[in-house]
Amino acid sequence: MSCDRKPGVVEDELTAGMLKWNNEGLIHIGLSSSTSFESVTSNARSDVYTSYRRLKEQAVSDYLELRAISLGATRLMEFSLCGKERENFVPCYNVSGNLLSGFKDGEEFDRRCDLSQEQEPCLVRPPKDYKTPLNWPSGRDIIWSGNVKITKDQFLSSGSMTKRLMLLEENQIAFHSEDGLIFDGVKDYSRQIAEMIGLGSDSEFHQVGVRTILDIDCGFGSFGAHLLSLKLMPVCMAAYESTGSQVQLSLERGLPAIIGNFISRQLPFPSLSYDMIHCAQCGIAWDDKDGMFLIEVDRLLKPGGYFVLTSPTSRPHGSSQNTKKGSMFTPIEEFAQKICWSLLAQQEETIIWQKTMDVQCYTLSKQGALPLCTERQDVQSYYPPLAACIRGTASERWVPIQNRSSSFQLSSAELEIHGKYCVNPVQFYEDLESWRLALRNYWSLLTPLIFSDHPKRPGEEDPLPPHNMIRNVMDMNAHYGGLNAAFLDARKLVWVMNVVPIWARNTLPLILDQGFAGVLHDWCEPFPTYARTYDMLHANGLLTYLALEGCSMTSLLLEMDRILRPEGWVVISDKLGPIEKARMLATQMRWEARVLDLQNGSDQRLLICQKPFIRK
Repeated sequence: MSCDRKPGVVEDELTAGMLKWNNEGLIHIGLSSSTSFESVTSNARSDVYTSYRRLKEQAVSDYLELRAISLGATRLMEFSLCGKERENFVPCYNVSGNLLSGFKDGEEFDRRCDLSQEQEPCLVRPPKDYKTPLNWPSGRDIIWSGNVKITKDQFLSSGSMTKRLMLLEENQIAFHSEDGLIFDGVKDYSRQIAEMIGLGSDSEFHQVGVRTILDIDCGFGSFGAHLLSLKLMPVCMAAYESTGSQVQLSLERGLPAIIGNFISRQLPFPSLSYDMIHCAQCGIAWDDKDGMFLIEVDRLLKPGGYFVLTSPTSRPHGSSQNTKKGSMFTPIEEFAQKICWSLLAQQEETIIWQKTMDVQCYTLSKQGALPLCTERQDVQSYYPPLAACIRGTASERWVPIQNRSSSFQLSSAELEIHGKYCVNPVQFYEDLESWRLALRNYWSLLTPLIFSDHPKRPGEEDPLPPHNMIRNVMDMNAHYGGLNAAFLDARKLVWVMNVVPIWARNTLPLILDQGFAGVLHDWCEPFPTYARTYDMLHANGLLTYLALEGCSMTSLLLEMDRILRPEGWVVISDKLGPIEKARMLATQMRWEARVLDLQNGSDQRLLICQKPFIRK
């Protein structure tokens, strides 16, 4: 990793502004409208609201004023609703278009934003039977069938371990992953994996350094749901599917998930990202392409990490006991030796390898070892092609997971390692404290707004407080992951997808080493997820970066509208100019929007928006 990315001046200025705001409190509330920002904020109250009743009264007053204004000329400027055919639209995945462009052998299923056809700007509407998800944790085990695109035949023909855990009951899908009587036994399966790596139970995963798990082709998330209950961070990753999507159902359950696949390019994670990679009947031919897929798994695994593979073809002949002999995985086992993996155990249909902790193994191996990547090849880039070389061996982050602190908070020694990669320890701790205070202010602001009397859910009761209303948050410019850490400290029932833009300082290794979920992304392109999959979007300084890159703010906000569920929240912190433009676009997209003047001497503003529930 290097410091070659664009300087962090913008993000540092904005973080400093947030810190000032956090110390001084919420001062000035402005209302979104078609008039100028100055005319709005000049009429807004400048009181410091400390009581819930006064905040609620102000929220209702603001809403009535906004409604009156929005019925004016700006209504003619609103974006139209997309057609029904785009209810589940995911940009950059066009199989037929990829085939016409000559891609084949699986590459037609790859993400290709450069081949995407231009679409008329419009708002992706929810399906006719869409309903607001149930509150967490009930929503983890029961979802509305109208919220996802899945057919009855897909239920009947489903064969993977976790898919069989679903029951279709009228307009709901019920998951029984926590039921000890189910024949699939997710708890038993998790305990079996723990025992195979030498633990007494799966509650001890932390003891061997396992905190983050990449679950490939995760079914519909029951294994991940169980791991999440153990305070681990599983991330489901599966290929794009037009119907019956594993990622869509996992996210609808409130579980971490992202679209991605093993085809021709590296995944958008840095080397040494995960403690465990899990594949249960995931359908990947791991010995294809001269072992390229296994090389990618090796790149993603941290030293001492585990690769867990469950498939009927892994059952040894004549025995169901632990064994290191008789496996039908001969080609994979031979290749595993080349990349310095140790076969720990095999039991029934499950086999587990462990990545070497000794970096010298790759150069000392005589098993036809693969070459190490050059320094240029080892630099993190965005969706580069798969390469037949070993990455991560020269990294200061080459630390076996067993030698690491078990808490989510980095030790001083671990933070010192990241200091060599442009992370200033003082700034790191200041950033963390800043977000602790900011989160309290966010919550104090959103709670009365959610309780306000204006209609957000036609025909239904008012929502419950945010602590169980918001299941997931996407931090679109995550910096050090401070917002994620603040959620943990506040014991909110929320997980965060930390996104590091490709043109910002690459802090993704730091985020992943804290045990958080994260991904590298170019915000000039759509995000690899399905529509209506996030409850809150947060962006600090992203709009300023976007302008520097010459990308469209309109496209970005329309993409945010696509991935945000109805009644979801948007919190944007940025300079006055970008905030004013975003406020106008938010009005065109029918979002309810408020601007906070932080009154700290800077031109930084906070834009708070809520997406309405539109039925048409």
